[in-house]
Amino acid sequence: MAQDAQILERLEAMEDRLEALEQENAALRAQLQGSPSAPVIADTPAPDAAAQDQVPGEPVTLAEAGAAQVDPVAEMDDPREIDVAGSQNFVGTNSTYAYAMLDHAENVNTKPLMQLTALQDGELTDRVTLSGGITAIANWQFASVDDKFGYLMRHPTSANQLGDEVSEVVLHSANFAFTAQLAPNLTGYAEFLYDPQQSFGPGTITALTRNQLQLRRGWVMYGDLNDHPFYVAVGKMDTPFGLNDTVSPFTNSTNWHAFSGLAFGGQAGFVSGGLHLRGMIIQGGAQFRAANVPVEGSSVPSRANNFAFDARYTLALGGEEANSAMVGASYQHGTAYCQGYPVFHFNPCADNNPGVAVYGRVNYGPLTLLGEYARTTDEWEGTAVPIPNNPLSIYDPVAPEAFTLGARLGFGDDRAAMQRREFALSAEFSRFISGEDGSPWERQNQLVLGTSWFPLPNVNLFGEFIHVDGFVPLNFLSGGNFPDGSTWSEQGADTDVIMAGAQVAF
Repeated sequence: MAQDAQILERLEAMEDRLEALEQENAALRAQLQGSPSAPVIADTPAPDAAAQDQVPGEPVTLAEAGAAQVDPVAEMDDPREIDVAGSQNFVGTNSTYAYAMLDHAENVNTKPLMQLTALQDGELTDRVTLSGGITAIANWQFASVDDKFGYLMRHPTSANQLGDEVSEVVLHSANFAFTAQLAPNLTGYAEFLYDPQQSFGPGTITALTRNQLQLRRGWVMYGDLNDHPFYVAVGKMDTPFGLNDTVSPFTNSTNWHAFSGLAFGGQAGFVSGGLHLRGMIIQGGAQFRAANVPVEGSSVPSRANNFAFDARYTLALGGEEANSAMVGASYQHGTAYCQGYPVFHFNPCADNNPGVAVYGRVNYGPLTLLGEYARTTDEWEGTAVPIPNNPLSIYDPVAPEAFTLGARLGFGDDRAAMQRREFALSAEFSRFISGEDGSPWERQNQLVLGTSWFPLPNVNLFGEFIHVDGFVPLNFLSGGNFPDGSTWSEQGADTDVIMAGAQVAF
């Protein structure tokens, strides 16, 4: 009987526990039903990094955009969450930030500042932000001279363009990047690029040598604009020289092709109000783009003996759209234009050839105007033929120069994009001068008429008409690759291009 009484007591205790658990569960369900659930995809305001000429400290007002932030990996209490103020998850995305960072057309050499601005404004709240971009195009090209297509958004080569008419339906490029908040004030960034159309590899666009992945940009950066007005980055990045932007939706300006540098090095910047100062120590030798200073008479990058400086000031003009006028100037100790005859990519130079640039941009409502001029301070030896019995030796060397003038008008709904509106029309003219008057390699002109539609801040559907006047490849521009001493450059070779495409990011 005593045993039966103990069993009854245990059963009564279990009933009491079950009843208490039921009451607790009911209370929790009531709390959950009464609280709003967190959305999986939330609209966020566009990062100020996507605003024209935005400099931390200047007010910016842009319409909110659907910059979806998605966390497919971690819960809010994930133990991998970084110990950084404001960090929410381990992995996330921001499509507006992704488009701005991976865009090849605008803000091309101010990506570190854009990243810091996005961090300052709380747009990157996760430990790792993943970004991706894809650009697909279809075009029809016509040349006035067989095999001489001067359009520079694909490397002009007879291995890929034959006859006087070509057409393409291709993947132009694809990017993948990550932004990592490593610690307070410390950020890591790496961007990988696939670009068979603009690869330096030999062969056709289906050759394995042109279908490679590369680390396009990457750095470790110290900086937090909420704490101090300076930043320091070390890695592979765009050199702070010139503007090199375009108002065209896809086609880069001739200034970009001629002077936009990409190199290993260390960059330091100072940001205060509308002032942005930058300096970069650039690895010497022949770098990836538009930077070359000889090391012991070679192109071996074994010394950090190149450098560049840039200063720009943005004046706020008021208005709800943060209207502004920006002017800037740059100096680079060693440009790419230092080789002797015959000219070939990445060849060693006898001496460096510095470059200077001035530029400006005005954003007023839906209107954007930009202008830029860049040149070397010394003559480029390779623009002259040093062979007396060659008929082309009559032309003296010149200091190469380039300029760009462009305008863009947006209309339609507001968008968190550089064009500020859902739709835009643009016109841009740019010129590269690389030879004496009358020489076959005297100059190459480019005119681009464009139209662009941003149905979303991370989706750009575009169309362009491009006219290129002249055919002046950098390699062997003044000759040296043919037995008779002639050059393949030709002023009478024109190219017309009808282009359509899509540039998207996530």
